[in-house]
Amino acid sequence: MSLSGSEEEKRREEKRREEKLEKALLSKMNGGVSVSVSVSVSVSMVVMILMVFRLCEPVVGTEEVHASVKNRLGSGRNMKVHCQSKDNDLGEQVVADGGEFGWDFSVNAWGTTLFYCDTEWEQVQNYHFDAYSFERDFVRCQSQCSWLISQEGIYALNNVTGFWEFFYTWSESD
Repeated sequence: MSLSGSEEEKRREEKRREEKLEKALLSKMNGGVSVSVSVSVSVSMVVMILMVFRLCEPVVGTEEVHASVKNRLGSGRNMKVHCQSKDNDLGEQVVADGGEFGWDFSVNAWGTTLFYCDTEWEQVQNYHFDAYSFERDFVRCQSQCSWLISQEGIYALNNVTGFWEFFYTWSESD
């Protein structure tokens, strides 16, 4: 079967575009240094690889996790809490006695999700603790990771057992 002149020209043009894209990709991968290497990579293959990398992020956490820090200091004591991850700074919050501060997030595909908080109140200044660490909390917290701040220290709800566990004392920081 013979191709018409215009079909043949379209194929040549597509081939030139693929070669140009390959050359640009190789140049970027080599820090801008142009290297002449013959690689047969189609445009669709490059697009597919980029899509796989893009879709990898939410694979582990299809369900969102809700984390919360509850103020149970009593006697009308307010506390400050500042929580963040590598990517999200939730800002400093003032939580009234009996109140709570909460946020939602998804666990990343690499199992490295970490949210940490600094809290303070009249008797404790700038106490640091991990509010969610994938390695520690993926099973224990499941989709709800609750923390309770009391005068004795910090308690965490174990969703597997249903019990509050004493996690941190004010004398030792994580």
